[in-house]
Amino acid sequence: MINLITFDLDDTLWDVRPALIKAEHAQNEWLQQHYPRALENRDSHDLNQRKKDLIKQQPQLIHHISRFRQIFLEHLLLDAGVPPSEAQEAAMQAFRAFIARRNDVELFEHAESVLEELKQHYTLAALTNGNADVRQTPLAAYFSFALKAEDVGAAKPAPDLFLAAMAQANSSPEQIVHVGDSYDHDIVGAHRAGIRSVWLTNEPQPCALASSTIQCLSELPNIIRTLQSEN
Repeated sequence: MINLITFDLDDTLWDVRPALIKAEHAQNEWLQQHYPRALENRDSHDLNQRKKDLIKQQPQLIHHISRFRQIFLEHLLLDAGVPPSEAQEAAMQAFRAFIARRNDVELFEHAESVLEELKQHYTLAALTNGNADVRQTPLAAYFSFALKAEDVGAAKPAPDLFLAAMAQANSSPEQIVHVGDSYDHDIVGAHRAGIRSVWLTNEPQPCALASSTIQCLSELPNIIRTLQSEN
């Protein structure tokens, strides 16, 4: 019997773009107010290239995106002539401005009502490669626990997040269904962990790796009931 449903967050329960735009704006506004030289003469292309360069230099940060952002900000500050100890503290402050708005999410239609219904029968958990904290969103009450890639040191599609969720919920693979929008991360990752998945997608064709596909979250409760009956 299914006893655990895990959810991706960004672009599954909400549109990530507005939240990221607000978070980046808050971060840059803080920098402009306190250390304007850090962003002086830097356009988006330059900033993106510097992020790519940092990942090449420290590839382990790819699974620790909060730490990655703080180190990136610290490098910008150092380049602007800020002393190292001050740059580290300032980077933390700028990151706090970012993360405070990162969780200011705009929920997809039906997200809350679907979670409310499913919570009556199943344990719900959040599994994300990102740094959104579902506990700081309007959906906090529906989730028993949440895990990030940076908690386990590996991002989906590696099976680590799924295995950690299994261990925390004391569930076996056949008792879990994962719901997500990314084929490469969510569906392939669930398959590698040996669990079933539901793909939220606009793709018209069925997916061999997913147990089912949906185009709207409102379809999910019926799909879970169908999967439950197949056990």
